[in-house]
Amino acid sequence: MAKIESGKTERVEYDLAEIYRGIRNRVTDLIASASPESLERVTPATPEWSALGVLAHMVGSTADVIEGRLEGVASDEWTQAQVDLRSTASAEQLLEEWERFSPQVEPLIDSFPRRMQGMFIVDATTHEQDLRGVLNAAGARDSDAVAYAFDQLSFGIGRQRGDAGALKIIHEAGERVVGEGEATATLRTTRFEVIRAAVGRRSTTQIASWNWEGAALPESVVIGMFAPTRSTDLVE
Repeated sequence: MAKIESGKTERVEYDLAEIYRGIRNRVTDLIASASPESLERVTPATPEWSALGVLAHMVGSTADVIEGRLEGVASDEWTQAQVDLRSTASAEQLLEEWERFSPQVEPLIDSFPRRMQGMFIVDATTHEQDLRGVLNAAGARDSDAVAYAFDQLSFGIGRQRGDAGALKIIHEAGERVVGEGEATATLRTTRFEVIRAAVGRRSTTQIASWNWEGAALPESVVIGMFAPTRSTDLVE
């Protein structure tokens, strides 16, 4: 990762292929060490899928890019079709398919449209953490994937504040000011918590309970294009 000074914030250049490869390698190790029973558990963060279902979606995303199945990309129907197609596949078969397609996708990520780059990496980062949750294997919260997802999602949070003023986020690696105008609120939390909330893995009650000062607007933290706000708390 190369850091480039840019105005009041620090812009970072990421190696997206390396980030995605890191996610795949960590998830592969996680799945390979899990018991068959744990892979059948309902995933609290995505209760419509088991752990194997989450993996099937991650695998299917790479396969669909290579095989050109991009109609309705990122829609609920598109992702569910990936899971349904692999409903009888074993963990070993899913990992073999991922190992086959992922190395073909990784060099292409930099050529994706910028918005698709963000969605592809943020989605994979999200589901790595979903799997860690269901498998009781917390980790990788300081990974380059989390750093990249935070950069992408925090700017979306800033846009959602509208004319309410900018938000200063103070986190474990520094701080980030997002939004327009002077900062009217300060939030002290971790990058991990921000990205989990942004993709609908935290309830409004949880977000409101964070260390806020000023015009908090906790509802602005959830970016609806990824998932709606949870109605119940999710503690990870």
